[in-house]
Amino acid sequence: MLSSNNILTDKTALITGSNRGIGKTIVETFALNGASVIACARKETKEHQAFLNDTSEKYGVTVRPIYFDLANEIEIKESLKKLIDERCRIDILVNNAGVAHGGFLQMTTLKTIKEVFEINFFSQLMIIQLVSRLMMRQKCGSIVNMASVVGMDGYPGYSAYGSSKAALIYATKTLAIEFAPYNIRINAIAPGLTATEMATQMEKKAKEILVGDSAMKRLAKPQEIANVALFLASDLSSFINGQVLRIDGGLK
Repeated sequence: MLSSNNILTDKTALITGSNRGIGKTIVETFALNGASVIACARKETKEHQAFLNDTSEKYGVTVRPIYFDLANEIEIKESLKKLIDERCRIDILVNNAGVAHGGFLQMTTLKTIKEVFEINFFSQLMIIQLVSRLMMRQKCGSIVNMASVVGMDGYPGYSAYGSSKAALIYATKTLAIEFAPYNIRINAIAPGLTATEMATQMEKKAKEILVGDSAMKRLAKPQEIANVALFLASDLSSFINGQVLRIDGGLK
């Protein structure tokens, strides 16, 4: 259930992967709590635009879409450069978008591994580079990266995906030190398996193993991930920096 404490009033949040799953839930949760939202997606659709319009009207905040493909460096730069040129205020960045991949190393091409890293790691760094320029001018900001428990624990068949998330976790910890003098915090969330479209695409046995290894014996709900993103984005977590919060229901 959504509840509001208006803890993001007068804040502007840029959220990637806003058109479905966890990202879509984060957009609504942040809007409910008073944030204006810049909602990033790969391409425009009627359904996505309708969701953004409804969210804006329902919660009385500005919800602005921008579009770029995480695999396209030029699109990312051009879209975010517009915000920089406008001197748009961005208080919060949620790097939520990413791509899942499963497959044993011997069955995975190097090309595929590079593609996974391009979306899950290199594009995230580029977005942080660009958005942090605005945050440095403001002398404040909160960045939340979407990692994964797979980037912390070893799981057969997830060498490409897990390695990309492990790289993002390391970058989070390092950048937390680099950005601290500018009053910019950066943390990561490491969800376990979550009830999204990504979970439905998993091989049944692999999903059963992950659920079975959780003490709570269920998938996470997107809202449960969004609630932690809200906490890390807000001033409630003002002295939390360089941390990775696991949301896994108690994995063994």
